[in-house]
Amino acid sequence: MRAVAKAAGTTTPTVYERYRDRDDILRSLRKQTRTDLFAAIRQTRDLHEIIQRYLEFALEHPHAYEVLFDGVGKSPSLHEPWPSFNLMRHRLAELVAGTAKEHNRLMLAVWSLTHGTAMLIIRGNFEGALRNQTIHACVDTIDAVLESAKSKHIAHSGPQWPSTLILGAGKDSRNGNGNEAGNRKGSKRKRR
Repeated sequence: MRAVAKAAGTTTPTVYERYRDRDDILRSLRKQTRTDLFAAIRQTRDLHEIIQRYLEFALEHPHAYEVLFDGVGKSPSLHEPWPSFNLMRHRLAELVAGTAKEHNRLMLAVWSLTHGTAMLIIRGNFEGALRNQTIHACVDTIDAVLESAKSKHIAHSGPQWPSTLILGAGKDSRNGNGNEAGNRKGSKRKRR
């Protein structure tokens, strides 16, 4: 907390007036970054444009973007709403037909390619032609996956998407292991 206060040009007691602890600061940063990311993509017309703006945002705000996804599959981040993910999922459903919930696996693939590209560029310090080609390789691959999905020629490995695996839905999010947002300490759930 002292380091945060120093970086902010204020005092430690002032930081404690606004935040309880480090986790509270990270939660606030994630919330602000999610809001900013959503603002950057919400006016897009289609999934292709979302992916381009998403990557632009991530690369313009690399530190905030990295913090946004630290521990994203664990509480509390798992149970925070992911508006950008949900918008992407809805635009994907518009493109390939069906409902957003029918395309969870496909959405996770699209998001993984997009996010992986952003993190590779950020952490790998890609610049110039390498950065540009990596972005276009991501977009081209996603386009190919979506064309395959539209023509119903996409193969699925492993089991169907479990109904207990819900991502990006705020308090309703869960990781499929009985680790739900609403669980209270001491409550017992049967696992299948």
